[in-house]
Amino acid sequence: MNTSITIRKATSEDVALILGFIQQLADYEKLSHEVVATEADLRNTLFGDNPVAHVVIAEADGEPAGFALYFYNFSTFLGKPGLYLEDLFVNPKYRGLKIGKSLLIHLAKTALEQGCGRFEWSVLDWNTPAIEFYRAMGASGMEGWTIQRVTGDALVELAAKAP
Repeated sequence: MNTSITIRKATSEDVALILGFIQQLADYEKLSHEVVATEADLRNTLFGDNPVAHVVIAEADGEPAGFALYFYNFSTFLGKPGLYLEDLFVNPKYRGLKIGKSLLIHLAKTALEQGCGRFEWSVLDWNTPAIEFYRAMGASGMEGWTIQRVTGDALVELAAKAP
């Protein structure tokens, strides 16, 4: 029997579902201790007056199976926006049904429709299955680049420094 896969834009009614997917992704990535987001946070930042990111939900035969959360950035070198994929997760129950591939294709189409010059994301270096999947989809690693992050107390301290 064939499974029907659909991708739809998330709505504010999906906030609990989105948070659940985020928590499942964090569990998989061994980063559950870093999840402090609440439903209220997500409702405000994704569906409030000034949404800062977008979410699509993948459904398998009408059941939520995965999600992708993305936002737009900007490439000064290209002079164009880019689409940055923050999170991609498929429930293990639904893996092998090409849901991850469907989500990436959907986002690639979205990037082109929005005039983006690139579509990028980060992946943990130990996540070999994901890296292999991304390579099979045409992605390439950005050798020589590392992610830098300032968060929590360090962010507060940096903002308080005098120039």
